[in-house]
Amino acid sequence: MSRLSGEAVSQIIRDVAERIIDPAFGTLSTAQIHQKTHPGDLVTDIDRRAERALSAELVARGGGVAVGEEAVFADPAILSGLPEAPLAWVIDPIDGTGNFIKASDDHAVMVAEVRAGRAVRGWIFQPRRGHMYFAEAGAGTWCDGERLSRGPSGDPVVAVTTHKAFHQAPQPASGPRLEWGWSRWCCGVDYPRLCAGEVDATVYLHSHPWDHLAGALMVRELGGVVRTASGRDFGVTEIPGDPLIVASDERAHSAVAGALRRL
Repeated sequence: MSRLSGEAVSQIIRDVAERIIDPAFGTLSTAQIHQKTHPGDLVTDIDRRAERALSAELVARGGGVAVGEEAVFADPAILSGLPEAPLAWVIDPIDGTGNFIKASDDHAVMVAEVRAGRAVRGWIFQPRRGHMYFAEAGAGTWCDGERLSRGPSGDPVVAVTTHKAFHQAPQPASGPRLEWGWSRWCCGVDYPRLCAGEVDATVYLHSHPWDHLAGALMVRELGGVVRTASGRDFGVTEIPGDPLIVASDERAHSAVAGALRRL
């Protein structure tokens, strides 16, 4: 089976968004919305339909196995095979489900191609904005066919998160100061913002692979780092209990990590 081209995967993602996700935008009923582990952890029938469609198409045309967020929720054992799988498609069918339910444009479809425990290609599609972000290991990060670049982090380092406690981190004793803001409750929006230079760092409490693999590859291809506060590089599986810092460069990571360690 030949390897799917980047454009072929992009088209699969666009088709699923057009057929399944877009028609439901702003029209969801309460019967289509379900709670998973706790209030605020939501899934919709549309997430599940989109994941099934993406999984079936990618595996049928590209081979390998699918590791989708909702499939893993139903059967956590699926995730255990990811690090050793020769080829896996890691799928977040609607990242920012809460935003999607509220009819906010801040949602995305994310797919990462993982080979033998390494993310080699990643896609983030923002259906309402029509933007397709793509990265390939060693070949850069792209948006709608245009190669992206970004400059170094600023002073202050602009860091964003959804976790209020992180905003209370003390300012660094030396080096650049920190300016905290709010992220968008959607990795598929947060990562492109960092790639575009709108922010210098984003901090997450969790590092689920479907949330981070595609975006982490994009940031790293632009010279950034994706590493926990204690200094562990993000791979292909979650690092529990250690906040994940996505930073445009080592300087930004150091500033944020140092502040979080003093909380």
